Amino acid sequence: MRACARTALALLCATLLLSGCSFLGGDPQPEPLVPEQRTLRVGVGSAIDTAPLRIAVADGRFQRAGLQIELVEQTNDTDALTKLAEGELDVAFASNVALFKTAADGNPLRLQGEAYTAGRNTMALVTLPESALQAPNDLRFPEIAVDTLDDLGTLTTRSALSGAGVDPERITFVRREPGTMVDAIRSGDVDAAWMTEPHITRAEKDFGARMVLDTARGATLGFPVSSYAATVSFAESRPRTLTLFRQVLGEAQQHGGDPMVIRKALPGLADVDETTAALVSLGDYPTSISAVRLQRVADLMHNSGLIGARLDVQSLLPTPGLG
Repeated sequence: MRACARTALALLCATLLLSGCSFLGGDPQPEPLVPEQRTLRVGVGSAIDTAPLRIAVADGRFQRAGLQIELVEQTNDTDALTKLAEGELDVAFASNVALFKTAADGNPLRLQGEAYTAGRNTMALVTLPESALQAPNDLRFPEIAVDTLDDLGTLTTRSALSGAGVDPERITFVRREPGTMVDAIRSGDVDAAWMTEPHITRAEKDFGARMVLDTARGATLGFPVSSYAATVSFAESRPRTLTLFRQVLGEAQQHGGDPMVIRKALPGLADVDETTAALVSLGDYPTSISAVRLQRVADLMHNSGLIGARLDVQSLLPTPGLG
């Protein structure tokens, strides 16, 4: 009997060893990804949209994973997408509207991560107390300042005002730099301005500005604002590099899901004082790419005439094994 017991015990130990000792948490760990190139040039824009990425780079999160990220400040989406096409950037940050317009024009892109989705009061029509426009229906032909024509501001403003009963065809959009919008309202050059954070909070705090309409409502509630993208040729030639980038970006976005993390970091990321950072409205930082969520943007663009044919966002997502 003792001999049988010893034999059974020996067989049990051998079985555990051969199975990787899974009972002891010894499941084999996946091999770490070895990127094809160690350094990625990544464009960044809006400090709020790109805050998790910036924080992760500063904290060494990417470096610990085996990637060196070189952040390149972009002046606007056009600048970013031009540099991406010319090979001066490996990954570009841009509004989803700009990215989808580029894709619809036949320039192949591969999305590498969503950056930001709008939250309550994160983008809005803003005016001053002396403006004639204090409610959506106050003016028959409103003139509204936006930072870029035919982009996120015009798309969401048309949608929100249409939902409030305003004929979007009667709106005149005027391009103005974000820092000059309050002056444009004050001078009567425009009736209101479409702003995002931190410009909304700064205008309220410094000039007594008020919101006429939150443009993250109705069809644009929780609207996907911006993403990161690479060219298809770069993505297919660097699949492991971009897979690793997406993995670490997802961790960074999850870390940025804590509003206090973003508020604490903002003064060091942009020209934002601590008071403004404490007051800004924040949206969400998706940890993965959702074709369903992003299709809302493409469909609204198609329905509003910003793009001709309907764009299938699924075709822009990373291909397993190909980047």
